[in-house]
Amino acid sequence: MDFMEALECTEPGILNLVRRPVPVRGADEVLVRPRRMGICGTDFHIYEGKHPFLAYPRIMGHELAVEVVEAPSASGFARGEMLVVNPYIACGSCVACRRGKPNCCTSISVLGVHRDGGMAGLLTLPAVNLIRAEGLSLDACATVEFLAIGAHAIRRARLDGGERVLVIGAGPIGLGVSLFAAQKGVHLTVMDRDQARLNVASGIVAGISTIVAGDESLAAIHTLTDGDGFDVVFDATGNAQSIESGFNFVAHGGSYVLVSVVKGDIRFVDADFHRREMSLLGSRNATDEDFTTVISAIRDGSVNPDALITHRTTLAAAAQDMPRWASDKTGLIKAIVEID
Repeated sequence: MDFMEALECTEPGILNLVRRPVPVRGADEVLVRPRRMGICGTDFHIYEGKHPFLAYPRIMGHELAVEVVEAPSASGFARGEMLVVNPYIACGSCVACRRGKPNCCTSISVLGVHRDGGMAGLLTLPAVNLIRAEGLSLDACATVEFLAIGAHAIRRARLDGGERVLVIGAGPIGLGVSLFAAQKGVHLTVMDRDQARLNVASGIVAGISTIVAGDESLAAIHTLTDGDGFDVVFDATGNAQSIESGFNFVAHGGSYVLVSVVKGDIRFVDADFHRREMSLLGSRNATDEDFTTVISAIRDGSVNPDALITHRTTLAAAAQDMPRWASDKTGLIKAIVEID
């Protein structure tokens, strides 16, 4: 039997290079070789044992640029073709899938979370989860997925332009939300506790009207909106306390979009929620439409993925680099694993 090398998280805090059998390709599947993989907050949460939907052991990796090794002729893909991966593998028949929302399929299987992902030498994936991205570099292809989460959150919010928008969290997901919010012509404020991240955001996202540190008082935040609050607030922190505080920033008649996910309960004051007639929206994953939006934005130059990539490693070196980056994220926006 042929074997491949993979980096497996056997339990929180433990990464090991292991040998796995080469996966068998099904009739409607494409055999691909991961070439680039982005490391995101989900991967760090898996490593730290904080992800709410995961069982160990697990091979991580869902932000992927892949090369076709073998494909059925009906797929239209050719050997050697470089593709973007939509890592949200859906059943196609549940209530969400029937409504065109495979991103929240009732039996969704996410690469690197529910099933093994990109820190492996080879993967078999449904052809429908592979997306052409002609003209994009391997690095750019590996950034499409996390940017698509931001594009999806903006689509969920149905921005018309001109709204006062607050994005809480200037990490990769928050930057993705901010990039696509700015394209809608909103009055954009970004909030984070890390001043260095805010500085990065101001250099990457055109049209930010205000950036504020996370220790600002509620009164100071409301000063930015003449006491009205923000028409739309997005939380991209993955922090329960931040999510709960964010309710206070929403204007009467406004919307709160939760892009991040945390373990446990989120609490808010029901009377205040009703008094404002606030809309509360969850934004989960992304769909092919969002991937297409991101690929188009990279092609036309309105989004520059190279500006987001700050760190690099290899598959073998990631066993040492991930623990270091998990404890010290200074200057880290997006790390790329080169799997060649």
